[in-house]
Amino acid sequence: MPTDLAYDLPGLRVREVALDLPLDRSRPQRGTIEVFARVVTAHGGEDRPFAVYLQGGPGVEAPRPSLEPASPSWLPRVLEDYRLILLDQRGTGRSTPLGLDTPAPGLQPEATGSAAELRAGSTPAGIAAAGSSHATLRTADPAAAAEYLTHFRADAIVEDSLDVLAHLGGGTVTPIGQSFGGFTTLHWMSTRPETLSGAIITGGLPAVGRTPDEVYSTTWEIMRRKSLAFYRRFPGDRERMEQLADLADDGAIRLPNGDAVSPARLRSVGHRLGATGGAEQLHWLLGLDHRGPAFRHDLAAALPYGGRNPLYAVIHESSMADGHATRWAAERTMPDDIRADPTLLGGEHVHPGLFDEDTELAGWKDIAHCVAEHTWPSLYDPQSLAEVRVPSAAIVYFDDAYVPTRFSLETAALVPALTPWVTNEWEHNGIRASGTEVIDRLIGLVRGTRLP
Repeated sequence: MPTDLAYDLPGLRVREVALDLPLDRSRPQRGTIEVFARVVTAHGGEDRPFAVYLQGGPGVEAPRPSLEPASPSWLPRVLEDYRLILLDQRGTGRSTPLGLDTPAPGLQPEATGSAAELRAGSTPAGIAAAGSSHATLRTADPAAAAEYLTHFRADAIVEDSLDVLAHLGGGTVTPIGQSFGGFTTLHWMSTRPETLSGAIITGGLPAVGRTPDEVYSTTWEIMRRKSLAFYRRFPGDRERMEQLADLADDGAIRLPNGDAVSPARLRSVGHRLGATGGAEQLHWLLGLDHRGPAFRHDLAAALPYGGRNPLYAVIHESSMADGHATRWAAERTMPDDIRADPTLLGGEHVHPGLFDEDTELAGWKDIAHCVAEHTWPSLYDPQSLAEVRVPSAAIVYFDDAYVPTRFSLETAALVPALTPWVTNEWEHNGIRASGTEVIDRLIGLVRGTRLP
């Protein structure tokens, strides 16, 4: 049921919008899911143009807004120029949640595509009936569940954003895309540029025309460099990491819920090295006694993938797939010397064993394997990007652990209207870590108040 209400927070006017939108726009008869957004306006900013924040992930909701204290840190600067739509991307936050046991409107529990339609009948009513039972992903055939997840990608998020914008009475909008949100923004530029007044990308210019294997091979080399730099900075930590890996191999590293952490999963604490301030956080973690509650809880917080945001693990590799199946690309492309040395850390690399050892993700295992075999349609058209005239700007972090700089700059060269800003001052989380500095410069570049 669509809802629309408003209230005040200190310094802010907040409007909450929930819309019933098609799960599958190519077959709307499958039914609808709810998509939720908050529209945040500074007092006196009611006539400012719209921007929409596209969160990184995939599978993570938008931040919750506050000015006292400022959260996210960049919010006050954005509100000087825009009314900001904070979209809970489909499947996250207050949008229809996506879990193993939550109702999945439109899910066809036993088969996909024409087979389910045939069983229910070929009429629109019959097709709708095939997905009307609100089966859950846990009870569905894994292939059917994987097909369901294909409707939670960047292309659907763009259309959801436009439906929210239309509900608000907006004409055009400026997306602010962080990481995966930047990938979504580039797809938007490639397919619906007429709906944009500008585009801002932070650490999220994806590889266009590259395979997932090329992307993940490159990120492993980046993580090798970052691992070695970390140990040069904190010399005792390599020996400590080796000790912890041996303990993990013996089943002695445990999370608060009792899950044993394998050496392969322990390696993923290197995810922290991709964020400004993350190296220090990892150093503090390694200094704790592994038997204590502080270590167990802090380790759980440091691991990138878990049960709260399952989509982040299950469809993460799809964000690197521009017309390909991923087939566990991160695991397949791990260099042999890194595989043999547990002190060489990983970043946003999903290993399939995660779905065996994480209690909350275990139920997703068969679905995740089906997703890994799915061939994802291309999201970006180089010719269309070359014709974009929307003023746009992107920050590219010089040694980004998750989005390789080399490929980002290749992509930037495809879009003449886009101004890239390359810096080594921050890591992948620069929009947050910099306070308002990153977003202020990017807004200035897009709005023409700042020179490149």
